[in-house]
Amino acid sequence: MPDKNKPKKIEGEPRSNSQNEFEREITQEMKESYLDYAMSVIVSRALPDTRDGLKPVHRRVLYVMHELGLVHSAKLKKSANVVGAVLGGYHPHGDTAVYDSLVRMAQDFSLRYPLVEGQGNWGSIDGDRAAAMRYCVTGDTLIPTNTGLVPIKDISQNGSEHIDIQIISNERTTQKEIKWFDSAE
Repeated sequence: MPDKNKPKKIEGEPRSNSQNEFEREITQEMKESYLDYAMSVIVSRALPDTRDGLKPVHRRVLYVMHELGLVHSAKLKKSANVVGAVLGGYHPHGDTAVYDSLVRMAQDFSLRYPLVEGQGNWGSIDGDRAAAMRYCVTGDTLIPTNTGLVPIKDISQNGSEHIDIQIISNERTTQKEIKWFDSAE
């Protein structure tokens, strides 16, 4: 295996104005760069670690579950909660990869010892996929406003009339809202 610390030998003619710039054929550069990147992905992400058989995405999911306090004795939470936390903090590549990893860790036929206790449809050994992860807003969802937490069902009756409300974001900034799902009317 090549030494990572050893500088890579670059073939080509040095440019006259710099020692670090070389003229190369674009096809050769693309071929080598792509192969280097592909190998790094295979080695660091695609292949499970031999120590525990987990990929980095599995470790990220387990770490977030630990951060959220989802231990064996804790109340069950929706998968979307865990997936959102993983995406937000550690794995910004897409929810499908994270959810599929979470599903795999809950299936008793995928791992010798399931790492996640799941409730619901987690797929079958026959190839049936797990149930889709759903993001739902219910009438009981509380919205942080300048007057306190308000149930979303109390903000508007049918969602089409004008509203006048100050929404507080996660960063504690206030945003005045006048329409539901404002699409720049």
